[in-house]
Amino acid sequence: MNILVTGGAGFIGSNFVFLELKEHPEDKIICVDKLTYAGNLKTLKDVMDNPQFKFYKTDICDREAIDKIFAEEKPDIVVNFAAESHVDRSIENPEVFLETNIIGTSVLMDASRKYGVKRYHQVSTDEVYGDLPLDRPDLFFTEETPLHTSSPYSSSKAGADLLVSAYHRTFGLPVTISRCSNNYGPYQFPEKLIPLMIANALADKSLPVYGEGLNVRDWLYVEDHCKAIDLIIRKGTVGEVYNIGGHNEMKNIDIVKIILNELGKPESLITHVTDRKGHDQRYAIDPAKIHAELGWLPETMFKDGIKKTIQWYLDNKEWWEDIISGDYQNYYEEMYGKKEVIE
Repeated sequence: MNILVTGGAGFIGSNFVFLELKEHPEDKIICVDKLTYAGNLKTLKDVMDNPQFKFYKTDICDREAIDKIFAEEKPDIVVNFAAESHVDRSIENPEVFLETNIIGTSVLMDASRKYGVKRYHQVSTDEVYGDLPLDRPDLFFTEETPLHTSSPYSSSKAGADLLVSAYHRTFGLPVTISRCSNNYGPYQFPEKLIPLMIANALADKSLPVYGEGLNVRDWLYVEDHCKAIDLIIRKGTVGEVYNIGGHNEMKNIDIVKIILNELGKPESLITHVTDRKGHDQRYAIDPAKIHAELGWLPETMFKDGIKKTIQWYLDNKEWWEDIISGDYQNYYEEMYGKKEVIE
């Protein structure tokens, strides 16, 4: 099969590309990424010469360019990871989130309809459900939980989800949607909580924690997430939503302390800062549906995953140091700017 992966130079998308090339070497992966600040072509350097992989530097909002790629590559499956995803940035500049997350999704689905794609999969987030109270640990998000967004980011993702469902009902587009909890693991952009804390701790810089750090998140190791998506696109029921959770609920402050302990750094590096506007209290997903229908369960406990993640950042300092310095943004032009495979 030909699988078109958007946002494949980002955190989760790149991990999905690696998984697919490893587990399904007979399939061809067509990667589309705009290479915004969060897209890093260096992440994909080990697969760029793989004959089963092809890369296009393209904005999913560019209807003409996307149409050309679909006409050329004839994808059987589309997996849309491409998204603006940082909540703080969405509060500062909502419009770009609406463009990429909603308009970009519509462009991809129109092309999918035109070229007869067999499955369009939308990668969403548990943030579309809003949040849960800290004093009700018995409550979890299910696929039936009403959408109740808190930020421009989550609103844009919810809007995209509704559009995907509408394309299925109105046009018969074969779609699936997955909503995941917070991911962590290799190749995560250093603005996110875990890699930011690792990088700052290693540099003996302050570790900024919103409020008292009591907000709870359900953490999912990125490879486990990618395995779930692989199951959904191959065996999931068309028209369905699947929640993907890690059963690893942690307070933000506890994660920061674990990282400091693993790196042998003092807790005095922690700095409490003014809380984020509209900061959700707790996310927790019930993944019973995907387990019952597809047999998926998370394989990585947080205590193991966080150690693997910290070790990866220790072993790959050049990758994230180039991001912090900004050098990674020159990599595309230096290494691949003249190659025809990138358009």
